[in-house]
Amino acid sequence: MNWTLAHRQFLTYLRLERGLSANTLQAYKSDLSQLQIWAEEIDKRPVSLVQEDLRAFLQHQAKQGKSPRTQTRMQSSMRAFYLFLLEENVVEKSPMEGIESPSLGRKLPVYLTVEEVDALIQAIDRSHSQGERDLAMLEVLYACGLRVSELVDLKMEDVFEADLLIRVVGKGNKERIVPMYASAMKSVCRYRDEVRVHVPIQKGAEGFVFLNQRGKPLSRVWVFKRLRVLAQLAGIAKTIGPHTLRHTFATHLIQRGADIRIIQMLLGHESITTTEIYTHLEQQQLRDTVLRYHPKNL
Repeated sequence: MNWTLAHRQFLTYLRLERGLSANTLQAYKSDLSQLQIWAEEIDKRPVSLVQEDLRAFLQHQAKQGKSPRTQTRMQSSMRAFYLFLLEENVVEKSPMEGIESPSLGRKLPVYLTVEEVDALIQAIDRSHSQGERDLAMLEVLYACGLRVSELVDLKMEDVFEADLLIRVVGKGNKERIVPMYASAMKSVCRYRDEVRVHVPIQKGAEGFVFLNQRGKPLSRVWVFKRLRVLAQLAGIAKTIGPHTLRHTFATHLIQRGADIRIIQMLLGHESITTTEIYTHLEQQQLRDTVLRYHPKNL
């Protein structure tokens, strides 16, 4: 099996059988394309590569300046690829067995204080109609802890006004129901009823909640840029994006005593290990408090 065929069949498998999102598929495609280019330079097909070859490839990536996190992701892509070839009886054994991932430090996420969230909201100019959209967008991110892809893909039919709930389609097309506080839902409905109804909606965009002025769904890049502008207007020095508000949502709930497994469900994390980063953050906050206020440390 040559690289082109193996690559195409693997991506088809990921899309149809594992239901991965377009963004995740793109990451797999990028990682395997780099492996393919490297392997073709040494005239090796997928079945010809052995463990020593893959180690050499990963060492090459490290020398190119790839971060440990990127290297770990690439190894994950390669493992999945060879497991697929193993299931298809193309290889007898995965050459990725025995290759360890680089050690990753636990990096605490950046999050906003309640005061910074308020400042971000106050920075929105609501004298313009699009200000209502920006407010609703910000409220949804903070109220529900959505990923940016989940925000821009949110559909009108997934907003349940009377129940203060939204239905979210997350990674792998997995659905979850997330509650929303009343003022956030009010912002969404005000945008829907007073602003969105006057937007000339483009064909194919009728079902999306958040639209730009041309009637098309918001892009992920636009949301990033808009939040950066609002942060600057609010005087927030931190570099923020949609994921900052996701971290903020989880952190504020943890700080107020929410159960970690409930937060796991709200965020749509498949593994509790992913959610546990927020308990580490709380522990760091407790440590800082002790060091700041304990009389023996003064």
